[in-house]
Amino acid sequence: MTDILSLDRPARPTARPAALQEMPSLIGLTREEMGRALADVGVAERQVKMRVSQLWNWLYVRGVSDFDHMTNVSKDMREILKRHFTIARPEIVEEQISTDGTRKWLLRFPARGAGRPVEIETVYIPEEGRGTLCISSQVGCTLTCSFCHTGTQKLVRNLTAEEILAQLLLARDRLGDFPDRDTPPGTIAPAEGRKVSNVVMMGMGEPLYNFESVKTALLIATDGDGLSLSKRRVTLSTSGIVPEIYRTGEEIGVMLAISLHAVRDDLRDMLVPINKKYPLKDLMDACRAYPGVSNARRITFEYVMLEGVNDSLEDAKELVKLLKGVPAKINLIPFNPWPGTNYQCSQWEQIEKFADFINAAGYASPIRTPRGRDILAACGQLKSESERMRKVDRMAFEAMMIANHGADD
Repeated sequence: MTDILSLDRPARPTARPAALQEMPSLIGLTREEMGRALADVGVAERQVKMRVSQLWNWLYVRGVSDFDHMTNVSKDMREILKRHFTIARPEIVEEQISTDGTRKWLLRFPARGAGRPVEIETVYIPEEGRGTLCISSQVGCTLTCSFCHTGTQKLVRNLTAEEILAQLLLARDRLGDFPDRDTPPGTIAPAEGRKVSNVVMMGMGEPLYNFESVKTALLIATDGDGLSLSKRRVTLSTSGIVPEIYRTGEEIGVMLAISLHAVRDDLRDMLVPINKKYPLKDLMDACRAYPGVSNARRITFEYVMLEGVNDSLEDAKELVKLLKGVPAKINLIPFNPWPGTNYQCSQWEQIEKFADFINAAGYASPIRTPRGRDILAACGQLKSESERMRKVDRMAFEAMMIANHGADD
């Protein structure tokens, strides 16, 4: 049975008050940007570096979302910060827990400029020895991959570095992954025992179409004096935006995953339409040139198993040929159904045969256990609940108008 949690008891503030919605956030700023922001509101130049260090620790080590909890910052300074900035979390619209322990949050971010509030989904997957947070980079997606539920939602906008990081901060809040407030200032969070030990940029959107914001957020997430995630525990997944792949290795340095799903251009053109712009040869050349790639830092290739589409032994043979010379691991993903799809998941026996062939060729090919299917939290199932609800509301409104018209007649 799926649980939908009551949200009247969050451990920390989760919604940004209306008065703060137009205030700039300190979350997601680099140290240099934070320093300039403080100087602009009158913090003395000689204090800026010290104040940035204090704030960095409170935001990313201690995880506070209220300036008044910064006990080693003077009251006058806290008042200045409150007048000019916010560090509040996004609103949790809904929190669901799957039968397998997977959690999904529907988060609402406030309007920016002339825009409207937007909603995205973030998923936490607990596993033995680790916990993985699947983070979104865009509201919607432009790629229209035919097997992906998220791809049926049009792109609304890119998320900011603040909004990307906020997903990680909020997950740690809800899971109790930050030190208690009475822990002495300056305490460094332990590297072991974290509930969120791994992060994957595999949620809604194509991360490399939002490169600068994703880069800033991930560099803050892997900063050793803050959230301190190991770059080997952060994976960025792309459908194959070739020009940005090399930059990812050079400028961010995290692990790389490729949403492959087909071994021939004609089929991949249909499944992953960006292939028409960046075909398989170009994609594989970019993977071979990925900075730091080695047997110790392999590229993960994601391959969703679609019955009668890409799951034959001939496909497996072509996959091995395609990956020649690339230190790689292949994640075989049983297709996760969603309302309206025309695809079916491959038979389990066929998935195992496919995996056995790839393993025999020397490539690790684990079959990913589907997680969170009952709450539409599995791979390819994320889609903003707000869009679904708008459709329901529109249908209800139209039905009401028809009923009222009939009554008038």
